[in-house]
Amino acid sequence: MSVIYLRCTALLSSSSSSFCTNCPKSKPTKPHFSFSCFASSPDKALSTMSLYVQELSAAKKAASLASRLCQKVQRALLQSDVHSKSDKSPVTIADYGSQALVSFILQRELSSASFSLVAEEDSGDLRTPSGTETLHRITEVVNETLAADGSYHSCALSTEDILTAIDSGRSEGGSVGRHWVLDPIDGTKGFLRGDQYAIALALLDEGKVVLGVLACPNLPLASIVEKDSQKGVGCLFFAKIGSGTYMQSLEGSSPIRVNVSAIENSEDASFFESYEAAHSMHDLSSSIAKKLGVKAPPVRIDSQAKYGALSRGDGAIYMRFPRAGYREKIWDHAAGCIVATEAGGLVTDASGQPLDFSKGRYLDLDTGIIVTNQKLMPLLLKAVRESLAEGASAL
Repeated sequence: MSVIYLRCTALLSSSSSSFCTNCPKSKPTKPHFSFSCFASSPDKALSTMSLYVQELSAAKKAASLASRLCQKVQRALLQSDVHSKSDKSPVTIADYGSQALVSFILQRELSSASFSLVAEEDSGDLRTPSGTETLHRITEVVNETLAADGSYHSCALSTEDILTAIDSGRSEGGSVGRHWVLDPIDGTKGFLRGDQYAIALALLDEGKVVLGVLACPNLPLASIVEKDSQKGVGCLFFAKIGSGTYMQSLEGSSPIRVNVSAIENSEDASFFESYEAAHSMHDLSSSIAKKLGVKAPPVRIDSQAKYGALSRGDGAIYMRFPRAGYREKIWDHAAGCIVATEAGGLVTDASGQPLDFSKGRYLDLDTGIIVTNQKLMPLLLKAVRESLAEGASAL
């Protein structure tokens, strides 16, 4: 797969907040000055290998620690740990705690003069009297996780530190500067069921996704198709532009490079779709699969764990077609997109256009999102167009 490296410019974003009065203050680093790099020569392509190394390391650490927090909360899930946001979607203590933890770790590890985070949660509900108990529980769980890790033994975050960390995610993103993009628990309903979820973290540079990490605590290390329980569960997928996609266990095994399925015959393909019917039109996916001659039943799992599973060849196709009126958020796809593309996949909207993460917190796209390998994409696009046309004519 040819990769074009786009212009990377200076860090331009909102100033970072300080956490924890007991922690040593980090000195700001100099901004990243403008440079251009293209895959037009081996030397320039090789130079990209050294880009974003520190950022990827920090992202892996943040996502891994957040997954530990989430696992702990899931094991001891109490009814009081389930909080209802104003939009009625379930949010857990782990959701808020994960966001606070990732925000804190990124700022501590990178020590940047500027920090911008586009994330799902805000602290509004936690600042009300009814949110006091939840806030104290979040603070407790975050501090327990930091203490158990040992890297931040001198830190004890206050409730105000937690609120500040959560609200660091209010950035609008955009096409200028660097912006971290986080879904603290992608697949909250799966999390509450004890099923699949992911901590999804990506970095945008000048509107382009340049690295992504998916921590999937409940995803088997073996292929979903194999169902080999001997290999355990808990996967960390990570990708950096021009460097491929890798997977390791959340326990820290040696990373292995992964690649999407090489299947060329659509009849032999299997496909992923959302577990929740409200998240994607299963009837449309079924129509497309029928046109492709797919014989296997759909694999329905929550969250961007689907991107991770597809990146290692568990299935060949992922289709997502939200109901009319739904707007996709960038945190639901940024990390998964680069994990899939660096593994050799293609990610487009229903018309075949690449996803544009430079427009702010939302994706403006045509109808839905499809992911597959380069051989199957023309067939998939044709089946999508035909199925959409048939659906429109039936109205």
